[in-house]
Amino acid sequence: MAEQRMDRARMIAWLQNYGVYVAVLALLVVNAIITPHFFSVANIQTQAVQVAPVVIVALGMALVIGTEGVDLSVGSSMALAAAVLPLYLGYGAGVAMTIAVGVGAVAGLINGALVALVGIQPILATLALLVGGRGLALVIADGQLKQIENPALLSLGAEDIAGIPILVAFALVLTLGVALLVKKTTFGRQLVAVGDNRVASQLAGLPVRRVLALVYVLSGVFAALAGVLATARLTASDPSSVGNLIELSAITSVVVGGTPLSGGRIRVVGTVMGALLMQLLRATLIKHDLPDSAGQMIQAAIIVLAVYLTRERAA
Repeated sequence: MAEQRMDRARMIAWLQNYGVYVAVLALLVVNAIITPHFFSVANIQTQAVQVAPVVIVALGMALVIGTEGVDLSVGSSMALAAAVLPLYLGYGAGVAMTIAVGVGAVAGLINGALVALVGIQPILATLALLVGGRGLALVIADGQLKQIENPALLSLGAEDIAGIPILVAFALVLTLGVALLVKKTTFGRQLVAVGDNRVASQLAGLPVRRVLALVYVLSGVFAALAGVLATARLTASDPSSVGNLIELSAITSVVVGGTPLSGGRIRVVGTVMGALLMQLLRATLIKHDLPDSAGQMIQAAIIVLAVYLTRERAA
């Protein structure tokens, strides 16, 4: 009986650590067999470009979830960045992007202050900005879609570096940066410790409030950057649709990638693979003319399985 429990625990641990990689590999093999031209250069670039904004937002979400929190406002932060961006393009693309990303940092700081200083539950604190942030973005944009004509900004969504789209390059660089932040810096170790046991971290003298505030700022910055890049790719600022429901995609990517909602652990590469798994799943269904409802049910099943595995291992 004890051996069976140990075998079950080992299996659950293996699935949590490697299940997302196996699932991605299985989808790739299936598509190689049944989907014509799936591995063409054009299709690979398309899939990578489509998943890149989700990866960027999910990296910030992973940091927040690592502290046993959640950020529901990332879509609104994207919308705010998209709304602000056209207002300052007259000063140059660099200035406009800096201000737009700064707006995301302010949004994250508000969330962080509510969580770290006021003590509001993360889901409630970020829910307020989820609702109010997009409304503010629509007010800033006068409820209108605005075309982007700045060549420097548009190049971010259309050009590539050595065959890698700039949008994808941003996602790769941020993935490496977040991995180094979590594994090699004092802040990363503090973040994981706070997520593992906030009370013990406070008693040990760790700057718990500062860590919590900073992770929400980083989440807001990443979301705003994703909003800027998505706007460049779409060649238009549309706060009503940019980042719509991306918070669900980001949370799904993090959880499926093996980061537990209970905090204390962050799987950066797993988060990227989780986002890729969801993107490949959607692409497979679309290419075979299957309804969106089927994809939604499959995604729901994957989420439930991922949460169950993290819960079982925690127990």
